[in-house]
Amino acid sequence: MTFAYSFPWWARLLVLAAAAALAWAAYRRPLVPLARTRVLALAGLRGLTLLLVALCLFRPVRLLPPHGSREAIVPILVDASRSMRLIDGMGQSRLQRAEALVHDRLLPLVGRDFRAETFSFGDRLEPGPPDSLVADQRASDLAGALAAVRARLRGQQVAGILVLSDGGFTGADPGTVRDALPVYPIALGGTAALQDREVAGLTAGQPRLEEASIDLTASVVSRGFGRAPFDVRVLANGRPVETRRVVPVEDGVPVREVFAVSPDAKQPTVYSVEIPPDPAEAVTENNRRAVLVPPAGRRRRVLFLEGAPGFDHSFLTRALGLDPGLDLDVVVRKGQDTTGHATYLIQADPSRAPGLRAGFPGSREELDGYDAVLMGNTSADQFTHGQLQQLADFVSRRGGGLLMFGGLSFQHRGFVGTPIEDVLPLSLDDHLGGVTLTSPAGERLDSNKVVPTPDGLDSPVMRLGRTPDRTRQKWAALPALSAVAPLGGPRPGARVLAVSSAPGGSLLPVIAVQRYGQGRSMLFTGEASWRWQMMMPSSDHTYESFWRQAIRWLAAPAPDPVTIADVTDAEPGDRVPLTVAVRDAAFEPVGDATVRATLTGPGGRAVPLDETPSDPALGEYQATVSFDRTGLYHVTVEARRGTTLLGRADRWLLAGGADREFADPRIDDEGLRRLAAASGGRYLDASGLDRLPQLLSAGAPIAEVREERDLWDTPAVLLTLLALLAAEWVLRRRWGLR
Repeated sequence: MTFAYSFPWWARLLVLAAAAALAWAAYRRPLVPLARTRVLALAGLRGLTLLLVALCLFRPVRLLPPHGSREAIVPILVDASRSMRLIDGMGQSRLQRAEALVHDRLLPLVGRDFRAETFSFGDRLEPGPPDSLVADQRASDLAGALAAVRARLRGQQVAGILVLSDGGFTGADPGTVRDALPVYPIALGGTAALQDREVAGLTAGQPRLEEASIDLTASVVSRGFGRAPFDVRVLANGRPVETRRVVPVEDGVPVREVFAVSPDAKQPTVYSVEIPPDPAEAVTENNRRAVLVPPAGRRRRVLFLEGAPGFDHSFLTRALGLDPGLDLDVVVRKGQDTTGHATYLIQADPSRAPGLRAGFPGSREELDGYDAVLMGNTSADQFTHGQLQQLADFVSRRGGGLLMFGGLSFQHRGFVGTPIEDVLPLSLDDHLGGVTLTSPAGERLDSNKVVPTPDGLDSPVMRLGRTPDRTRQKWAALPALSAVAPLGGPRPGARVLAVSSAPGGSLLPVIAVQRYGQGRSMLFTGEASWRWQMMMPSSDHTYESFWRQAIRWLAAPAPDPVTIADVTDAEPGDRVPLTVAVRDAAFEPVGDATVRATLTGPGGRAVPLDETPSDPALGEYQATVSFDRTGLYHVTVEARRGTTLLGRADRWLLAGGADREFADPRIDDEGLRRLAAASGGRYLDASGLDRLPQLLSAGAPIAEVREERDLWDTPAVLLTLLALLAAEWVLRRRWGLR
């Protein structure tokens, strides 16, 4: 026996002495004379009663033999996403195998020493037995399910978490989990080869001017069919465009197919790539993927600053002026008037021409109204230091594009030490190259011929053909330039897209680009590119194509005052954030704007969006967009500061372009192993389940608990107390005491 409320030995003696003292004091001077033996008997009964009451106050208990505790919990999470309905082995779906595994193996193993709780997860976590599950949830967000389990069981002892899944997680990567709770994944899926054909990827490239087309690049893969050929179809807004027969190099090896398509310049075009389903396929939901090509949008505004009239000016002005995607303003320095001031020829929109009278935009706001600036055969003394600083800010802060070309621009290294020196992708004061050309062994380069580098063959600036080989051939067919300025090597992060051989045999960069701040810059160090038009057949449009796509590439990233961030890979049922950036006429962030946004869904119903500031310092506002079904969504935004209109913007969004749940439906063993390793658990298969109780006990040892049973709260103690009181009362009455 022991006491629930322990006390030291001296306290025990004190209680015993107090009980004896109180009992003796009660009968030290009785009202009726009693013999000494009778006094001792009554005092003894009173003392025993007081002592028994005191002992009950300290809760005497009896300890039972130790036994194991079932208080530790083991959550069992079963994947109920749509990929679990696949039948890829043993004639059962993955979910059916999970149900059998839980009932036949896991619950008997875990239930002996722990308390098992079963859950299903997909796009949400739900408690319940696995035998009532249906594989119909659109996603398998295990990272969210683990967080929900931890929140649900907070404060309770959890030995570990069991996860039954095929590893096809569509939420955040659960392999990055770092938590004290170990996770024990159990992979579900057959060992037989899964037969499946899939459109694994689809991207739309930047517009190519030749034939007004863009490249649609699809990655398709065939698994379990060997090298059997199959068809790949391209559709534009549901209309067939092209069908191509594809022969895999090897089973399971992705095949890259590039299709040249011509999207509508004024309306959004949804391009779909499909593989006709085969009866033997385990899943057909991944046989299709779609991508949105938005309308061309507004014309990009370009300012052309020319240092002197010449052939390059005439040919380039005509080529860019006839491009329907560009809005060109031209300023050409002609000479000086009688007072010694420079005179200019201005060809510009009437609303902008007055601001260009001095040969340069009159204010920062007027310069920021352009998307790209071209500087041809200019010199540093043509501009003030403040104007060159505005150009540097135009690229880094505004996000505009800057192109410098023409031999006069590089003479005497005039722009060295100016604000735009660091903006340009090549060193202006180092004549040593640092440029390497990768070319076929033994190839001899003609002097001043432009040769694309490997980076150039992949760049939309240089691409003149549908394939890299065709692009290389078209560049090789062009006549040589008259000269190439000997500049230095590229800056860190810059890319050299083309080189040329100097008369001495050294390689010089001809075309180089780089990102600078928010914008882009480009250098063309060659002279007399007009030869590419005058010395080629009239049917050849290489000159126009190169310069137009180069200027479009420069101007493309320049944002409007109000811009809407793109939303990719959205699916029906998703709720995703939509970010809107708002800037004023000087392209400074506006954190106190009133932003009104409207979302129009596939059914034509317009729904207002509640835009709230998410980062006022950056002028960013955010709303949540709900995609309720597959199709095109159109977002329109208007931003005002007070009564002043800051700008409007719109963007097309596509929901349901691909089904994330069925992307590569094979068992993802590696993902499950990463999850186990990251959480401190263990990856398990059917043969290793017998070790599960030991693994769980190591993670949360079974507590050896000695159960306490109260002794005071029993009928025997109550009867003893009543017997003592009754005996004392009877003796008092018999011996004349009341």
